[in-house]
Amino acid sequence: MSGKQTAAPSSSRRQTRQTGVFVRATPGSQSLERGLSILRTFRHGVDSLTNADIAERTGLVRPTVSRLCRSLVDSGFLEFDRQQNAYRLSVASLSLALSFRSTEPELDVALPLMRELAQSRKVNVSLATADQLEMVYVETVRFSRQGVFRHQAAGSRIPMAITSLGRAYLAGLPALQRQSLLEKLQAAQGKDWPKTLEPLQQALQLFEQRGFCYAQWQPGMGSVASPIQSPSGRTYALHISYHIESPDSETRQMEAYAALLSQLLHDVRAAWAEKISD
Repeated sequence: MSGKQTAAPSSSRRQTRQTGVFVRATPGSQSLERGLSILRTFRHGVDSLTNADIAERTGLVRPTVSRLCRSLVDSGFLEFDRQQNAYRLSVASLSLALSFRSTEPELDVALPLMRELAQSRKVNVSLATADQLEMVYVETVRFSRQGVFRHQAAGSRIPMAITSLGRAYLAGLPALQRQSLLEKLQAAQGKDWPKTLEPLQQALQLFEQRGFCYAQWQPGMGSVASPIQSPSGRTYALHISYHIESPDSETRQMEAYAALLSQLLHDVRAAWAEKISD
């Protein structure tokens, strides 16, 4: 009999604490995951979706969609519109959103600082965090071409890998969490991944060198973003987006707005620290 003792396997909870990546030894519920994927198909601007719409967006077969939507209606998360023969979200979604918002009171501290910068510089200022492979705006103050500022409703989604917000979020994660997300992005994009990866790596390098990420996701618009961690421990990305005056001014504007972003980050962190000390 060997005197060697086999090391006890590390518990999944310990692995979660050590790596920052959620780990559980027991399998999850596939039916629940599919039902939640149906809820995610409802986006800002989408009033209702039919079985066919949901099947196309989720990749699930229509009989499965019909069965899961029945359960979501019975449990009060979806409502069925008989006139349109389609489903829509119930008010339960609003209470869930309100519950999330109430867990992050520091957002109320950041918003006035964001609004002040947006109004004084006539730019868009936003704060976002990740939901799976997308970024979700939690606060955003936007400046229109007509000179009107609007506090846009939170919840809008944008891609992660090609936007400054998404790249900054990735840059702010611990290495293992970032690698896990990159692998999921690669799997989702398939053969298109190499075209996404190169500018993403350049953005992450820029963050290492300068502390911010840059992107031109929409034509004529530049944006700079940096990660910021709230007092609750959640990782966000804060960004400024602006109209590019001309190709010759791109670098100059990037530098100028990166400096403004750095000051905004400092002000938000200081305001959060002051609130904690109160």
